[in-house]
Amino acid sequence: MKKRIVLYKRLSEGLLAQLQAQVEVTWVDMAKPDGLARLRDALPGAHGLLGASLRLDSALLDLAPQLEVVASVSVGVDNYDINDLHRRGVMLTNTPDVLTETTADTGFALLLATARRVVELAGWVRDGHWQASLGPAHFGTDVHGKRLGIVGMGRIGEALARRGAAGFGMQVLYHSQRPKPQVEARYGARYCTLDALLGEADYVCLTVPLSASTEGLIGARELGLMKPEAILVNIARGRVVDEAALIKALRARRIRGAGLDVFVQEPLAQDSPLLQLDNVVATPHIGSATHETREAMARCAVDNLLAALSGQRPPNLVTPGYI
Repeated sequence: MKKRIVLYKRLSEGLLAQLQAQVEVTWVDMAKPDGLARLRDALPGAHGLLGASLRLDSALLDLAPQLEVVASVSVGVDNYDINDLHRRGVMLTNTPDVLTETTADTGFALLLATARRVVELAGWVRDGHWQASLGPAHFGTDVHGKRLGIVGMGRIGEALARRGAAGFGMQVLYHSQRPKPQVEARYGARYCTLDALLGEADYVCLTVPLSASTEGLIGARELGLMKPEAILVNIARGRVVDEAALIKALRARRIRGAGLDVFVQEPLAQDSPLLQLDNVVATPHIGSATHETREAMARCAVDNLLAALSGQRPPNLVTPGYI
C-alpha cells in the first residue's frame, strides 16, 4: 500500500506524476478560504508533507501521528520547531544550494537598483517628468570600487562576494559566526566585527538565517553606525531588521536607502510607510522566484520526501539524530 502525503504547494505536471507513481497524494490549496480546514482534515494518516510558507505548530502536528517527514520547498526553516519535530521523530528537509545563485542575483539587483535609483527614476520617466537633462537632484551613487559588507557568509553570502569582487571590483568585508579563510583567499575579503562592518561598508547586505540570535540584529543602534551614504540590502528575513527603526532612519536620510525583498509582515501592507519612501526599493520576496530555480527547489523537495519515505537518509536533512 502506498504511503500518503499531503501536498500544499503546486508542482509541475512532471513532478506531480513522479510523486503519484510512488505515494498517494492529497492536494490542499492553502490560498482558498477553507485551505487550513482542509489541511487539518488531511493530516490524520499522512506520512509526509510537502510545501512551503506554512507555520507547522504543535496543534497541527498533533493531528498527524503517523507523520515521518516534512519536505519544505525552501532553504529557510524558521517556520518549523525543529526540536519538536525531532522529539516526534519527524524528519525535516529543505532545499539548499539550488537557490544560491538566483538569490544572490536578487540581492545584487536590489543593490544596483537602489544605488542608481532605477525604480524611482523609471517611474519618473513613465509619469512624463523627463523634460530636460538630469541634474544632481536625480543622480545616484556608484557601485564599482565601493565597499561591500556582507552579514552572514554562507552560500549566498559567498555568491554575493564573488559578484562584488569579480564583477564590480568591490572590497568585500564580512561578518559571520567565524572567519572563512577560503572566502578571504578567493575574494580578498576581510573579516570584521559587525560594528566595524557597519561603520565601513558602503553597501550592507544581510544574508543570515532567522534565529533567536539574529532577530532584530539590525536596529536603531546598528543603523546609527552606518555611513549616511550607505545602503542596506535585506534578502535574509524581515525580522532580522527592526522595521520601525529602519523607517525612521530612511525618513531622516540617516542612510541613503534600502533594497528590501523581505519584511516583518508578508505580503507587505499597502499602507506600509516603506512604500511611501522614494529611497526604498521593495520587491515581493522574489529571492528565488525564477521558473528554473523554483522547479529545481520543488524537484529537490520531492527527492527528499521520497527518499525519507523509502527508508533512506534524505539528501538535505535538517533535523538531527538520523543516520
